Amino acid sequence: MIAYKNYSLKKLNTFGMDSQCAIFIAMEDPTDVFKLDKAHVFEHPHYILGSGSNTLFTKRFEGTVIHPVFKGIEIKEETDDDVLLRVAAGETWSDFIDYCIQNQYYGLENLIGIPGLVGSAPVQNIGAYGVEVKDCIDRVEGYYTNTTQEFILAAAQCQFGYRNSLFKNGLKGKALITYVWFRLSKKEHYNLSYKALADEMEHQELSLKSVTDCILKIRNSKLPNLDEIGCAGSFFKNPIILRSRLAELLENFPDLTSYPVDDEYVKLAAGQLIEKAGWKGKRVGNAGVYDKQALVVVNYGNATAEEITNVYQAVIQDVYAMFDILLSPEVNIL
Repeated sequence: MIAYKNYSLKKLNTFGMDSQCAIFIAMEDPTDVFKLDKAHVFEHPHYILGSGSNTLFTKRFEGTVIHPVFKGIEIKEETDDDVLLRVAAGETWSDFIDYCIQNQYYGLENLIGIPGLVGSAPVQNIGAYGVEVKDCIDRVEGYYTNTTQEFILAAAQCQFGYRNSLFKNGLKGKALITYVWFRLSKKEHYNLSYKALADEMEHQELSLKSVTDCILKIRNSKLPNLDEIGCAGSFFKNPIILRSRLAELLENFPDLTSYPVDDEYVKLAAGQLIEKAGWKGKRVGNAGVYDKQALVVVNYGNATAEEITNVYQAVIQDVYAMFDILLSPEVNIL
């Protein structure tokens, strides 16, 4: 466990915000949780940070940032049909997906290209192109920070929802994830439910490489290069509304895109709402909304926290004024 004071977080958030924390701790082993407890870290403001790909720092964090760096991928069970993997929280998501592809393990390939660490994936229930990580999670392992008692929660106990989980609600600030267990198929199969992906693959031979290449092509056409433009991917959740409310909206906006959730609710495309509100490609100072994907709020290089905040709040206000729908940020805002 390595600790630093007044640590810069600029390289640990994909927005590229030049923020600091009072104390930064690189957690090198899961059992460091007991050292953190002995030092009373969990009794004061603290934040568990992966690679900062879903975090907007709006000010200096006057507390302790805990950053897991321990790694490891272990096969726990294996049959002819599937494999059960125990993956350390500090593994980068991209390295883990590469491992799955190299070993021909199926289920998570649609989530290629997503930045972040494995330990963050269940918190957000990350998803893309028709797949959510909950579809392959078997259990989540970690510690309750108030007692340092170890927990192992089955997927059904994690209360996974759309970009949501128990770790964002009842256990927010109360749990430190150390390992995530994934059950993946060894039998070739693909999820092509996302229309753009299905259209791209229509004239290609199905393979793990062709599908992942296609997904990366789609991602790169919509999302900025993080080395050039700071962002946190999709900034807003797609709103879920009643079907009756959709019927009312279609009277004035007949081209609204919607996706069924259940018999009572549908999900709208937040990007379409933002575009209709006039924000796609709009820039205000050093911040703005990306011109290729209206869900993405961006830092063009030197944006202040105030500039980013003003943009995302203005987007929320303008969408609400036009549609009477309140967008919710997907990003953690500190």
